[in-house]
Amino acid sequence: MEKIVINGTKPLKGELYVTGAKNAALGILPAAILADSPSVIDNVPDISDIQHYITMLRKLGAGVRFENHRLTIDPRSIRPENIRNIDEEVKSMRASYYLYGALLTLFKKVTMPLPGGCNLGDRPIDQHVKAFNALGVDIDKEKISKEETNPIFDGHCDKLTGADIYFDLPSVGATINALLASVKAEGVTMLYNAAKEPHVVDVANFLVAMGARITGAGTDTIKIRGVESLNGCEYSVVADQICIGTYMIAAAATEGDVTVKGIIPEHLDSVTAKLREMGNDITSGDDWIRVVGKRPLKGVTVRTKPYPGFPTDLQQPMGVLMCLADEDSEIYETIFTDRFQYTEQLIKMGADIRVHRTKEMDGEQKEIDAARSATFRGVGKLKGAEILSNDLRAGAAMVIAGLAAEGQTIVSGIEHIERGYEDIVGSFRALGADIKKVDFN
Repeated sequence: MEKIVINGTKPLKGELYVTGAKNAALGILPAAILADSPSVIDNVPDISDIQHYITMLRKLGAGVRFENHRLTIDPRSIRPENIRNIDEEVKSMRASYYLYGALLTLFKKVTMPLPGGCNLGDRPIDQHVKAFNALGVDIDKEKISKEETNPIFDGHCDKLTGADIYFDLPSVGATINALLASVKAEGVTMLYNAAKEPHVVDVANFLVAMGARITGAGTDTIKIRGVESLNGCEYSVVADQICIGTYMIAAAATEGDVTVKGIIPEHLDSVTAKLREMGNDITSGDDWIRVVGKRPLKGVTVRTKPYPGFPTDLQQPMGVLMCLADEDSEIYETIFTDRFQYTEQLIKMGADIRVHRTKEMDGEQKEIDAARSATFRGVGKLKGAEILSNDLRAGAAMVIAGLAAEGQTIVSGIEHIERGYEDIVGSFRALGADIKKVDFN
């Protein structure tokens, strides 16, 4: 079993570039199969989630070539009878649900298992189903039920027809799936309360490059005019907002001095604001951000929100930084119901954290779904320990904790980290960290 071994307290120093956004690429790959000719996609991260998706596309019949972050997809040999070949891959990966929208567009019928992914609490696909229903898809909702032993998505339609779709919450996955299902639908589709994340915009931009007619991506109202066909194109994936934020927080945690280049700094405004509030020095230019970690760190309150709010995917790394503060901090997790599992690992390293439920009230003073929150007592430092990565972003948090901790830290469960970070060990080593991957077999 491979683990990451870290000898901490070495300040990170230097410059780095991050690869393309995982969450954008995982929407762009299924979008590419909607074209009538091959597409070439650059800046694709070489991570296990992408390799997993490539396997699914090949099993569907697509021609796929991936080399040096350059991905070529030829969808012309995809056949509906091949859908049954990808059941196991679908069940192990959350983003596989984008194939629902893409394959409905291609074949008007999809029967596939529900997606898997990290255990972050309840992750329903009701907003996806709502969008598909509005577009004319008949879905057997009983087969999606939690009571089913092997729940499946079973949808079909005679045709896809444009519609007005009002999301109950700004879901990234449902917004992207609605884009995939509506770009070739008859008529006009309007998405209201749509997600505004950079990776949603990137998927929309890719579809536009293929010939789709989409306006409003990046706002909460997106308009799609259906087209009869899409052509392959060349495209480069936007830099990964979450990877950038991870390295920013790591620089602050180690009292380092790190510049991340080739990025869009505005994508990190919420993270930059909180790091500054804690006392760190941050400067930026057109395509770079520099973080200089400072002490003492002040306590802050973070509430995860859809973009442009603080991203839930950086909640766990931020929790590590809060442990290193001299004051108490608070996190309110409003996106996922079970994203504080990682705190048990930080407690092994000397953290003082209390996780609890909070009750929020809406404008009419009626109880709404409770957010889970945690209080991070500022202990100033962490001590090395053997700790476990139990999901992708928690894994990044564990690595940051090891980089900041006194002594040696050993992180297991690194397969989760490799789903979303390309060579995280090599990247941190290039910044001066004492970090390596060790086979403990």
